[in-house]
Amino acid sequence: MDEKKRACFTLDDQGVLWFKNRLVVPKDMELRKKLLDEAHTSMFTMHPGCNKMYQDLKQKFWWTRIKREIVKYVSECDVCQKRGHDSIWVIIDRFTKSAHFIPVKNWYNAQKCAEIYISRIVSLHGVPRTIKSDRGSLFVSRFWEQLQTAPGTTSIHSSTYHPQTSGQVERVNQILKDMLRACALTYSTKWDECLPLAEFAYNNSYQKSLEMAPFEALYGRRCRTPLNWSKPSEHVTFGPDLVTQAEEQGKFIHSNLKRA
Repeated sequence: MDEKKRACFTLDDQGVLWFKNRLVVPKDMELRKKLLDEAHTSMFTMHPGCNKMYQDLKQKFWWTRIKREIVKYVSECDVCQKRGHDSIWVIIDRFTKSAHFIPVKNWYNAQKCAEIYISRIVSLHGVPRTIKSDRGSLFVSRFWEQLQTAPGTTSIHSSTYHPQTSGQVERVNQILKDMLRACALTYSTKWDECLPLAEFAYNNSYQKSLEMAPFEALYGRRCRTPLNWSKPSEHVTFGPDLVTQAEEQGKFIHSNLKRA
């Protein structure tokens, strides 16, 4: 422990140890379990998620790796495991603006997020060159560590991350909220059941900055929908012409994004 942190500990006249203004909880697993139970399962708390539970406990108590123990506790709670998703992981490709909306639970740790990322993103698009995240550098660092040690991954070490809040993500979040609200009211379904339809609708909506929909920017063709139904016999581009067409479309998107 460094000197700066050690200076934050004080002993009062009753022999009680404090960390700043928080009571230091000794390494007594039974005592810590009682505190965790009270902060999570009592009728006054009603099974909060990891972040809320941590904020509640850290106001009064301190012990080493308290947040890690909270995450483990919530992940092993039978009631919370039976409960549905409570968060949405929004992942956006900055070039094509295509997005994935993944239902998650707020107690998911870096390892769980890495598993989801591999199954939902890497399996479709490969490994990204860079990543921007609003989760903070520590979480993202652990996230990349988990990706690097996942089975079959060998070349993720060259990827970089930039912790920051993206205005683009915030705009997409607002669009997603409006879509889910409309979907839930129209079809009387749970919000997480609406996510696949919301993702489809968003990716096939015209983007002014692209002058096309994200789906078209990603795949080089418009998505087949009831409003845009192409027959199998229509002309399809293959071979060198397909590569040329993709390069031209990439230049077109770059040009549009610079003007936007």
